[in-house]
Amino acid sequence: MRPLPERAAQPLRFIVNGLAATVVHYAVLHVCIEDVGLPSAGVSNLIAACFGISASFLGNRWYVFAATREPVWRQFARFSLLYAGLALMQGGLLALWTDFAGLDYRAGFLLGIGLQVLGSWYGGRHWVFRR
Repeated sequence: MRPLPERAAQPLRFIVNGLAATVVHYAVLHVCIEDVGLPSAGVSNLIAACFGISASFLGNRWYVFAATREPVWRQFARFSLLYAGLALMQGGLLALWTDFAGLDYRAGFLLGIGLQVLGSWYGGRHWVFRR
């Protein structure tokens, strides 16, 4: 069995890494809302995003885009800017979705994750971890 060409393997690694980071993000979100009892889904999500973003950077840097040669600190700076924007988008979306519209935070989380996947792939591939 031959390995997948890099053009196909990289998106698959991105999906695996994204799923792992999403599990971390959702687990912390769930704990903040259900166990700790934070009253705001938006605030809970911003806390959870810090954990998910950290897991995502580690996986993207050393698993998905491992062939990049730029210094880690430079990639981390760009990644932080990209993900700060994505986290603010996700937090704002959840605040509107749940805190103001009264809709279930889980559905809003999934909608936000879909938007984050698109922004993360294009931003990561073409800006943060470019070769």
